[in-house]
Amino acid sequence: MMTHSPSLDLVEFVETNILPQYAQFDRAHNLEHVTRVIRRAIELAHTTGAEINMVYAIAAYHDLGMSGPRAIHHITGGKILATDQRLRRWFSPEQIKIMREAVEDHRASASHAPRSLYGKIIAEADRDIVPEVVLRRTIEYGLDNYPELDREGHWQRFREHMDSKYSTHGYIRLWIPGSPNEQKLNELRNIISQPSLLRQQFDQIFDRLSNETGRT
Repeated sequence: MMTHSPSLDLVEFVETNILPQYAQFDRAHNLEHVTRVIRRAIELAHTTGAEINMVYAIAAYHDLGMSGPRAIHHITGGKILATDQRLRRWFSPEQIKIMREAVEDHRASASHAPRSLYGKIIAEADRDIVPEVVLRRTIEYGLDNYPELDREGHWQRFREHMDSKYSTHGYIRLWIPGSPNEQKLNELRNIISQPSLLRQQFDQIFDRLSNETGRT
């Protein structure tokens, strides 16, 4: 029988032992981010019929690899999940194999489609394609990781990232047809296609974040 919520004991384990680890990551990969990914992943599990406990755990573990180099965080995260013996309480070795692959396949720049429905769900949930959120997270990442840049340096990095990832020729891919991300991506692409509007959005968010952190 399909359930609509993860097991309470699994939720208690994750909220006590896994989610607090996100406090050490940058603002683009923090607790707020993983909470949104979990919520969207569960919604997609309901519409696709995926096993809810697997989806929940994959979403909770998906960015733990940020504890190491960002470029391979998806691989590191998969290893963290696969070697966490505590998960054997809820999942079989075959389920854990699928879950590891789903974490490995979630990265937006992956050159191949996710290997399972679970990989597609977590990749889709991780996209976070709400224009305001995408723009803010990109600037937050720059402020956290490139403090040596001035405003124009941050703008250049921001603009290049928007173009290479989210524009009509960007590398981002959506894997679940008809998902809410399709409309949101089109809205974001409309902003990107108007350089003056994109700069206006950047300046507003940059000023707000700079004021919040005391940076200029």
